[in-house]
Amino acid sequence: MKNKSLKVNFVMNIILTLSSFIFPLITFPYISRILLPDGTGKVSFAASIISYFSMFAQLGIPTYGIRICASVRENKEKLTKSVHELLIINLLMSFISYCAFFVCLSVVPKMQEEKTLFIVMSFTIILNSIGMEWLYKALEQYTYITIRSIIFKIVALLAMFLLIHKQSDYIIYGGITIFAASASNIFNFINIHKYINLKPLGNYNLKQHFKPISIFFAMACASTIYVNLDSVMLGFMATDIDVGYYNAAVKIKNILVSIVTSLGTVLLPRVSYYIENKMMYEFKKITKKAINFTFIIATPLMIYFIMFAREGIFFLSGEAYVGAIIPMQLIMPTLLFIGVTNVLGIQILVPLGKEKIVLYSEIIGAITDIIINAILIPRFVSAGAAIGTLIAELSVFIVQYLSLRNEVKSVFRQLHYFRIIVAIVLSIIASIWIKIININYFVTLVISSILFFGTYIIFLLLKKEELIVEIWNMVTIKFLKKK
Repeated sequence: MKNKSLKVNFVMNIILTLSSFIFPLITFPYISRILLPDGTGKVSFAASIISYFSMFAQLGIPTYGIRICASVRENKEKLTKSVHELLIINLLMSFISYCAFFVCLSVVPKMQEEKTLFIVMSFTIILNSIGMEWLYKALEQYTYITIRSIIFKIVALLAMFLLIHKQSDYIIYGGITIFAASASNIFNFINIHKYINLKPLGNYNLKQHFKPISIFFAMACASTIYVNLDSVMLGFMATDIDVGYYNAAVKIKNILVSIVTSLGTVLLPRVSYYIENKMMYEFKKITKKAINFTFIIATPLMIYFIMFAREGIFFLSGEAYVGAIIPMQLIMPTLLFIGVTNVLGIQILVPLGKEKIVLYSEIIGAITDIIINAILIPRFVSAGAAIGTLIAELSVFIVQYLSLRNEVKSVFRQLHYFRIIVAIVLSIIASIWIKIININYFVTLVISSILFFGTYIIFLLLKKEELIVEIWNMVTIKFLKKK
């Protein structure tokens, strides 16, 4: 494998990340103003509930599949057999998951209230199962993944503007979100013949996958519980409107998280390959770069959106979502925690075969989230849920860091904390005055972001921060070549 392919993958994933950023940036201001917190809250609650059934159907395969397929991708026969075995397990679990879903749909009053919405949202279960996204990621087919995803996002974007015109259209909105996120998996299923043989091989050994999958499944359980638990507990303990407030804050957070974790997503199959082939020098080098990338990207995003939470919420969701401002400010530090644990857990512990540590950290995170939510949601509703998520992510980071402190202590010591802090302080000074001027939210965000991030990048360039200089050189060289 050449380094050039890694750069191409990174560029493709950046494009994919930008599309994930631009898509809600265009649609959510429109959707939130039509559906209001009540409508968006209903869809968010349903999506959170369905995520548990989807998690059960996937059984940890999305992460395990990348690792196992990346390790045998040079051998088509072994790759074919592995994919067949994992797909069989996935489809069997999907059937069981649907059975459980329809039982819950018939006995849980809160689900019965929105039966049609839940059925529409449940299509994500089967679409994720047949999509085998893990195979395409293991084979590093990021160009295909990116193009396919953008096409479906564009179609979904047009559908939203054409079909959603009143508050009662929230079911249509739910269907379109599933289409945008999962319908492209049909093409994955159709194109699978390009990479594996479709003819059944026989002598499948499903049992060999159960033990490692069970660890990844437990990890997925813990992760999914505390990622979606806030919306679920808010839905049962508060109102759909409170879920809508929280969803508006989380929507922005998730966009930013996808930017922070973009490099780690691309590196996972490559790291698994390095571990499999005992290339430890390359493994350590790529790990250092990923942690450095996370700190340099996550820190300014976190600070900026704490400062301009009000403008961000009002621009994206409208003034009806004033209740989302404080939850957004409280939840922003999770950008850094999630970014770092994405590297420590998925990029270091998983390829090293230490999935159990990731599992333990996520169980602790889930338990922490449940306890904090139970205490704070009755009193602080969406703000209480945000605090629960913040403390849960912090606890996950602490557990993973302590387990890897001997391996990563030197990496964390080498980070230029003082340089980043000075850059942040200068960026705050350069942009904070915009809040005083009474101009519309969009103009405030545009001017303040240019001043804030412009100051941040220029300072780090002047201080010759390695990663910023490397990205800057890559961009300018390509620009000059085109000229």
